[in-house]
Amino acid sequence: MLQRVGGRAFLRGGHWRELLGWSPSWAELGIRSPSRAELGLGSPSRAELRIPRSFLLVLTPNSLLVLLKEMQKFFKLKVTGTLNKETLEVMKKPRCGVPDVAAYSTFEGKPKWQKNKLTYRIVNYTPDMSIPEVDESIKKALQVWANVTPLRFTRINKGIADIMISFATRVHGDAQPFDGPQGTLAHAFAPSPSSGIGGDAHFDDDELFTLGSSKGPVLFLVAAHEFGHSLGLSHSDVRGALMFPTYSFTDPDSFSLSSDDIRGIQSLYGLTDSEPDCRNLVWDAVTTFKGETMFFKDRFFWRRSPSTSAAQVLIKSFWPSAPDNIDAAYEDPVQDKLFLFKGKQVWAFKDKNLEPGYPKPLSSFGLPASVTKVDAAVHNKNSGKTLLFFDIYYYSYDEKEKKIDKGNPKRLENGFPGLTGEVTAAHMSNSNIYLFSGANLFEFSSSNRNLLRLLKSDHFLPC
Repeated sequence: MLQRVGGRAFLRGGHWRELLGWSPSWAELGIRSPSRAELGLGSPSRAELRIPRSFLLVLTPNSLLVLLKEMQKFFKLKVTGTLNKETLEVMKKPRCGVPDVAAYSTFEGKPKWQKNKLTYRIVNYTPDMSIPEVDESIKKALQVWANVTPLRFTRINKGIADIMISFATRVHGDAQPFDGPQGTLAHAFAPSPSSGIGGDAHFDDDELFTLGSSKGPVLFLVAAHEFGHSLGLSHSDVRGALMFPTYSFTDPDSFSLSSDDIRGIQSLYGLTDSEPDCRNLVWDAVTTFKGETMFFKDRFFWRRSPSTSAAQVLIKSFWPSAPDNIDAAYEDPVQDKLFLFKGKQVWAFKDKNLEPGYPKPLSSFGLPASVTKVDAAVHNKNSGKTLLFFDIYYYSYDEKEKKIDKGNPKRLENGFPGLTGEVTAAHMSNSNIYLFSGANLFEFSSSNRNLLRLLKSDHFLPC
């Protein structure tokens, strides 16, 4: 919308409006001349183009160029300052109506709820979905944030809740009217003790919300994003983050929060209740997974990539079918599968989905009945063999032949000279094998099994 401040015209994110007397050369700015309807002169119809609300600039002949460049930079487009096809495509994407900022971020002043037990109320329903489907989508969306923080949400059916949830169209009483189908999907308000609307979330009922279809925005995904705002998060410029401002379809059954989202919400509310401190932990399991390294302990795992710091996640928030308190884990990049061991069973996952037929018994690996659990596992991508550790022995499993190698098991002291103590976790990095034993970490060459270094168990995971 336009605002006049001190006699000067400002353009805030929204639709093209009357420029209050300023008439730049549109051709000079590299933009086609807008029609009177698009400028809001004598026509109430909404414009075809929208600019994110966060960009607030004095309109001078150069400021629109600056605005476009800022937008292109935020969305990681080629910065040209011209309204090219790529920029138009981003402008036209369904999106959230909250202002854009960079990285994971909080609103100015870092507003947050001063309590961890919050209430929510669904005021009305969209006709696009059944009432139970809406109820479940909203509950699941709030649980996304409860899984990684101390926050807990309770639904009420009457009265004023902390988070009031409603479906509306066009003008709906909050000075931020919706714009019809395929534009702004929803918006939400940051926590505010002085504002009755703080924390509330509104959904544009001109959209066709779905339970999990790519034919329309998935309510769960949109709601989880908006509730991030309700809790104090602003937008992120990290593609793939839930708090990225534009909507993209993701299968709700395989959804998980990104590390960026987790760091953001935990910067406001801290870690989940009774979470372990990752310093000096005896890890349950360690493995690679799609370029990241996963460190498992109890109900949690820490995920770390070369480009990001560690983020703590509940195991079941990432792999809903996985057990807690696992014994071992490894990734087979050839099969593109992750294997998790607990007790006498093994689970196999493709991405976040449990493979058909799993969990299976340890005997599916050819292990004898005397092996009652796998203490640690590590896959050697160079040899195609997986080492499975149990007590003072280890077995070499041939992934291609699907059987234990002849001559196994072998004693740890023979295969890894210099190792002292039991193996509690294992990991391979840069062609070296790392065996965790309590708070110690033994680094071995994968080629000749020479002991290279004795390290601390948090070597790969600065806490």
